[in-house]
Amino acid sequence: MQVITTTDDLAALCARCARGPYVTVDTEFMRERTFWSQLCLVQLAAPASGDDPEVAALIDPLAQKIELAPLFALMADQGVVKVFHAARQDIEIFHHLGGVIPQPMFDSQVAAMVLGFGEQVGYETLVRRVAKAELDKSSRFTDWARRPLSDKQLAYALGDVTHLRTIYEALSTRLEKSGRAHWVAEEMAILTDPETYITRPEDAWKRVKARSNSPAFLAVVAALAAWREREAQARDVPRQRLLKDDALLEIAVARPRTPDDLGKLRLVQREARKPDFAAAILGAVAEGIACPADRRPTLPPPPRRREGSAAVADLLRVFLKARADALGIAAKLIASTSDLDALAGEDNPDLPLLRGWRREVFGEDALRLVAGQLGLVARPGGVEVFEFG
Repeated sequence: MQVITTTDDLAALCARCARGPYVTVDTEFMRERTFWSQLCLVQLAAPASGDDPEVAALIDPLAQKIELAPLFALMADQGVVKVFHAARQDIEIFHHLGGVIPQPMFDSQVAAMVLGFGEQVGYETLVRRVAKAELDKSSRFTDWARRPLSDKQLAYALGDVTHLRTIYEALSTRLEKSGRAHWVAEEMAILTDPETYITRPEDAWKRVKARSNSPAFLAVVAALAAWREREAQARDVPRQRLLKDDALLEIAVARPRTPDDLGKLRLVQREARKPDFAAAILGAVAEGIACPADRRPTLPPPPRRREGSAAVADLLRVFLKARADALGIAAKLIASTSDLDALAGEDNPDLPLLRGWRREVFGEDALRLVAGQLGLVARPGGVEVFEFG
């Protein structure tokens, strides 16, 4: 079992992987005590190619004599497909550490959903159903930052990329035969969009479940959330460790102006009462209070629903279930319940089901159903769609 601990060995491994058509990739990381994921291990595997035999190796990013530049270069190599399973967190790590998003990319979880394996299908399921193997998952929740790693941990980690080669080749073949390869390509375009991985402090308030939609109140929430986001990133600690959401909202309601005011609040942690910390919180409160009325954040008004839209949404749900069953995929992959409600009740909604392959297989007909151009009828074999003459 090859464990890479030097930059030279990493460069040689990446050069070998770059000579093949694809490389399978996985990471092990820790995030319980940090804002950014702490990368603890990287696994790579490549198929045999030309005179090169197949290769599988583990990269130790915590080793003292290693720089990850060759790995980042491989991730950016347009001539090699990077194969992941449930790639989002892995991509976030590469984007943060190396400023790179792996491209071109293939996510076996997305491909499996498109091919009818079910919603959010797990890697272990694909190993069993496609690679015809079993995984020992007992090391899944171990401390990957602790050294030395045991042979059991290393074997577990390597299995996350060796079986992925078989899975990738099988799913790729099935996709081409199914005519759904472009579905996956559209999903990969979304997954590899840099905007997906940018966290903007000024938008952090949108993740806080506010108790009021008052712009004056939301301005204070926004200022506090932006300060917390910047501070959490700078200190590399979880947001909630700095200031929990309920404490943030309590501060926004009370609008303390002095350290004594802040100290009287029930939910504020001891850390937040320290002079420097308290001064920063009070500064954010003052910033929110001083925010001009025309720059205060606002929540969008609840959409106005057309009369009878609830019944139309129910009809769309029946249609979606029938269409998903016919396609052999999970209905939630095509549209969510809230999407159907919006389509039934709103004028010109901007929804994923009205774009790309989703519009092709469902959205266009769903629009016609809402417009009264299509209808549904129950048959012994299920629900059928008919067109009004």
